[in-house]
Amino acid sequence: MLSDQFLATWHQAATTTLGLFWTAFWAFSFGYIISSMFQVFINHAKIQQTMDKDGSKSVLFGAVFGLLSSSCSFSALSKARALFAKGAGFIPSMAFLLASTNLVVELGIVIALFLGWQFVVGEYVGGVLLILLMWLFVRLTHRLAPIDEAHENAQIREDGEDGEDDKAQNHSLSEKLRSTENWEQVANRYFMEWQLVWKDVTVGFTVAGIIAAFVPTRFFEWLFIGGSDPGFLGLLAQALVGSIAAFFTFIGSMGNIPLAAVLYGNGVAFAGIMAFIFSNLIVLPVLRVNAKYYGWKMALYIMGVFFVVLAVTALLLHYGFAILGLLPSADQVSAVTDRTFFAIDYTFWLNLAFAALSAVFVTWKIKRSGFDASVGAAPLEKALFILAMLTYLWLGVGLVVG
Repeated sequence: MLSDQFLATWHQAATTTLGLFWTAFWAFSFGYIISSMFQVFINHAKIQQTMDKDGSKSVLFGAVFGLLSSSCSFSALSKARALFAKGAGFIPSMAFLLASTNLVVELGIVIALFLGWQFVVGEYVGGVLLILLMWLFVRLTHRLAPIDEAHENAQIREDGEDGEDDKAQNHSLSEKLRSTENWEQVANRYFMEWQLVWKDVTVGFTVAGIIAAFVPTRFFEWLFIGGSDPGFLGLLAQALVGSIAAFFTFIGSMGNIPLAAVLYGNGVAFAGIMAFIFSNLIVLPVLRVNAKYYGWKMALYIMGVFFVVLAVTALLLHYGFAILGLLPSADQVSAVTDRTFFAIDYTFWLNLAFAALSAVFVTWKIKRSGFDASVGAAPLEKALFILAMLTYLWLGVGLVVG
């Protein structure tokens, strides 16, 4: 028979998970609305034409294009592959990929909610550093990269998935904004954004709640060597451990943030947390998707490049913040399980507003093209769907026990 203590902790884990999601819902919705509007109203063809070389202008446009695009890792992977297949340079395509998963507005908002402004600055400054270091590292190691082979594989995989967005590219922005059909496309894109991330978000927030409630601090002190104030070797070890820990998760960039808050509240250094957050593009599912798009040689090369540059970026950020006296203190991040989540405050009203807008968008989407509840044919998607269903069972039972 389960002990009363276990049931109480189970209940705490479930309520913490729901509280974390309640805190972040409006930020998710706001970011996905911005991303969806960008998908529909901006002329992608003109942007893509500026990315055909590996020069500074192409890299800049790739980064800006990514900044305004989606933060979902798998959506970003698909778009980066499409850009590369249609003629964009490899480095600008990777700049787009890094920017679309590290420089987007909703990610910054969620980081601010859970970790504080220093981590937001670290995320955006670090995102720029990731792109610059990636550019440098690829230029130094391009002979090891099977770019021509990867381009051929990407072209084979190109299936014209962006065709819907190109229907009215010749229309002016004002004409697009007045079109009901375009706003229905925004609604459809918004639905698709949530469809891409709901499993990752469900599992990620549930794992964060479980770890916050069940895992003792001493485990993190053992896993992340040196605690919150280690020397250089300790910082390097934490950056590597953070990246390796993220590699074996199925959690995307947005789902990782509450877990990062748990880690930071348990004594992990700034460099370790930033490395953990930046590691969303070297996780196992992303490696498999890149292998599908470009072949295994290029997938391993991309992962190796990202692994090196994110570790270096995390260390540069840590020492840069330390020199400027901006390193945050773990004291500013209250224990996740001690937070008051459900109150009549700005989060409550923002959540109501974005829930209402989401309901309008979902209704438009269903009227336009029906409700697509397909799980996905890939074994990974099926496994993640089953895991998400199990987490709902865990949460449902946890709410009524303890």
